[in-house]
Amino acid sequence: MKLHKESKGTLQIATIAVLLIGLPAIYFLKTLSLIILVPLLVMYALVFWFFRVPARKIMDRTTEVIAPVDGKVVMIKEVMEDEFLKEKCLQISIFMSPLNVHICRYPVTGNVIYKKYHPGKYLVAWHEKSSTENERTSVAVETVSQHKVLFRQIAGYVARRIVFYCNEGDTAKAGHEFGFIKFGSRMDVFLPLNTEIKCKIGDITTGGMDVIAELRK
Repeated sequence: MKLHKESKGTLQIATIAVLLIGLPAIYFLKTLSLIILVPLLVMYALVFWFFRVPARKIMDRTTEVIAPVDGKVVMIKEVMEDEFLKEKCLQISIFMSPLNVHICRYPVTGNVIYKKYHPGKYLVAWHEKSSTENERTSVAVETVSQHKVLFRQIAGYVARRIVFYCNEGDTAKAGHEFGFIKFGSRMDVFLPLNTEIKCKIGDITTGGMDVIAELRK
């Protein structure tokens, strides 16, 4: 199983913890050490599972908006986007549990025209106010069809590290990775009002694969 590059530090800490707890347990507790070892190894396996990088065939997209993450659609609504777009938009929010793949992907193809990191709170990721009050990053892309799309990585109650690799001027390719969030979080996508929504609340998304909307020319 291929692991994400962001796994390095966490796996080192997890390995040290398993050794420091597991080896003394085996030495002193003998067969009773299984009471400690089994849950310890399950937790260790979950760390590997969290940082997995699944093999996915990413197709070229033009007007289609692709799910930027694996997760569950928890919100579709009209909102005012005040940070960069400064206009009413359609917001699609996808919640990621700790068991989801946490690679963050560009939802559209175009050029990165804006990025900003915001420190903030750690409300639960499904809380509506987490979009504007939690630690978050915002990235905007101007698509090949001249639409401006903003998307936002949001840290949750557990997730306290957001990573994003893009810079203004970069070429964005729908479905390709631009960042990562550790341990449970949310992704918001802000689209033009005339966008055709192709998902519904409760849908389970596969990042880089599923079409969640289509931009109208």
